Amino acid sequence: MKSPDYKRACCLSGRKLFLPPLIYMIKYYFFIAFCTALALFAQKSYSQDTTRLSLLFLGDIMQHDSQIKAAYNYGTSGNTYDYTSCFQFVKPYIESVDLAIGNLEVTLAGPPYKGYPQFSAPDELAIALKDIGMDILVTANNHSLDRGGKGVDRTIEMLDSLKILHTGTFRDTVDRMNDYPLIIEKNGFTLALLNYTYGTNGIPVPKPNVVNLIDTALIRKDIIKAKDANPDFIIVFTHWGQEYQSQPSTQQQMITEFCFKQGAQLVIGSHPHVLQPMEWRKEKNQLVTYSLGNFVSGQRDRYKNGGAMVRVSFTRVIKDSVSTTTLDSAGYILEWVYRTVDPKKDYYVLPVPDFENDTTGFIKDETSRLSFKTFIEDSRKLLGKNNLQLSEINTRPATKPDE
Repeated sequence: MKSPDYKRACCLSGRKLFLPPLIYMIKYYFFIAFCTALALFAQKSYSQDTTRLSLLFLGDIMQHDSQIKAAYNYGTSGNTYDYTSCFQFVKPYIESVDLAIGNLEVTLAGPPYKGYPQFSAPDELAIALKDIGMDILVTANNHSLDRGGKGVDRTIEMLDSLKILHTGTFRDTVDRMNDYPLIIEKNGFTLALLNYTYGTNGIPVPKPNVVNLIDTALIRKDIIKAKDANPDFIIVFTHWGQEYQSQPSTQQQMITEFCFKQGAQLVIGSHPHVLQPMEWRKEKNQLVTYSLGNFVSGQRDRYKNGGAMVRVSFTRVIKDSVSTTTLDSAGYILEWVYRTVDPKKDYYVLPVPDFENDTTGFIKDETSRLSFKTFIEDSRKLLGKNNLQLSEINTRPATKPDE
């Protein structure tokens, strides 16, 4: 029987004082711990790590006699050249991406500097390309052997000295064996870059040099080797097609499908010197640009006086330890080559987003303004009608991503 004092302790102002048994306390703390663990599990399940990589592909980088003459520094001691002004307006676009890749369709064979038909550009061209942010140049094209084996070797030597990555031509088979495919690592991504040309203008490849020629058996073998590096993307940069034709040839289309079937995800084309259509096959994570036209050249005829830069972005999402990598954006930026009408006749690469509605009067003469307008209209008509899921980028670039 409970004492009167105990009863008084259990009743205060008519309310019963509840003392929970030990079992209820245990259940209560177990419930709190379970909810906390569940919340932590849910947070881990829904958290994800996302990384990105942006690339810019450029068309044909050429140097005709008129360009070399325009870059010459008159009135200075020694034979020096300066391309700074030529690329000043396109530089922000190249600096805005993680990697910029273009087709070097000249040799750096040293003097005498000449344009068509056997190109040898001043070293200052490569220095300027390095300065504007070019990371990689492909060198297998029909002008690779314009200055013979010595031209191949010196081009490689010059690019190496500037720390510009390159592929497509090699000093010898040992270099190719060790350095091909070109494996690039950036922002946690691994890329494999391959490069081939349809030919070398009938010039035999001198031993011990190697110039990669388009051959499906060779391409298959090289892609198999590229897969050993477990790349996120395999890129095939091809020099092909018919010059000055705005549509890809049957051979271009067949080679593209072959590369995709072997495991490549991007096929980038050069050589026609005019724009050709582009396709982004989103559901398959594949992209092809049949021809990017001329990035810079001395060709002034309609359709030949400009090109496009294609900007793509890769994304990797890691969720629950599962990594998914996709090509999540792609678009093109039109660019036109302007030659002034003053005595100097300078060349400038003008991005369309900067100059289509320019009010500064940078393009001085009416003939050039009309040519610029015609290039834009022709390009938009061709690509707007024939492109697959690639639209024009009309905005100026943001700043370059953090390293």
